[in-house]
Amino acid sequence: MRIRTWRAALVSFVLVAASIGSAGAAETPVSLPVAPGALSGTLDVPAGAGPFPVVIILAGSGPTDRNGNSGRQLRSDAYELLAEGLAAKGIASLRYDKRGIGDSASAMTKESDLRFETYADDAAAWVAFLRKDPRFKRVFIAGHSEGSLVGMLAAQRVKVDGFISLAGAGRRIPALLHEQLAKGAPNVVVESDAIAAQLQRGQTVEDVPEDLMSLYRPSVQPYLISWFKYDPAAEIAKLAIPVAIVAGDADIQVPVSDAKLLAAAAPGATLVIVPGMSHTLKHVASTAQADEQPAYLDPSLPLDPAVVQAIVALIARAA
Repeated sequence: MRIRTWRAALVSFVLVAASIGSAGAAETPVSLPVAPGALSGTLDVPAGAGPFPVVIILAGSGPTDRNGNSGRQLRSDAYELLAEGLAAKGIASLRYDKRGIGDSASAMTKESDLRFETYADDAAAWVAFLRKDPRFKRVFIAGHSEGSLVGMLAAQRVKVDGFISLAGAGRRIPALLHEQLAKGAPNVVVESDAIAAQLQRGQTVEDVPEDLMSLYRPSVQPYLISWFKYDPAAEIAKLAIPVAIVAGDADIQVPVSDAKLLAAAAPGATLVIVPGMSHTLKHVASTAQADEQPAYLDPSLPLDPAVVQAIVALIARAA
């Protein structure tokens, strides 16, 4: 395991912002037919002659769209900024709306039909889509948060040239949920743990408290059952490709210890711990709410440059 620490100085933000503005990448909409509809995405291709390496950016949990936004709760533009940062380094990218989200709404008829494996199959299908395009010579997956585990499974289904985990969990999700609720809503932890345990046994739960309905509503329980069975550390250990694991020490959702669990399971991986980086991949002054909130709600805040640097380094290592 190799550990690299990136120190993000203010001047670095300025330089990255300038290079993004002058990248001149061509941004085009793309569509991938899937039953029962189609997935919609955005392809960013750098200026100049290819072929280029291309990175598929996988979104985090919930109704997060291709740009890294989710209603009024999350307006970071993190994935769009990542795509721009990669283009400035001569790296193409594909980001897309998940099934049922945004312009991919037609790809999901009802929530109760969704399974975690569906997302992995979709990511694998995008890999195959890009493999057919002569503009791209190598295909990589960068999965953020929940997308990290999705990417691990996709990389087991189809050949990719490298994998990057961005703020991904290193434990089964029920353990992370327990930790998050203990910090933010301790009054529902006991009930949540009981429901999660039943779902882990493959059994749905009829009586869900109102306070937990958004998390455990009946229509999402089949998806949670399919998700809870996976151990990210066990899945990343199955990858025989270059791997980078990126985590921020100001992440209030997934702690650095999770990244270290992933790195321990993948001894050949590069572990990048970014000082001051939040879960949205942006730099914050502290983990206080007043400092964290803009990283979730202000799309004008730049991406931490260490994220792009880590992906560039992995692509160079995989050459």
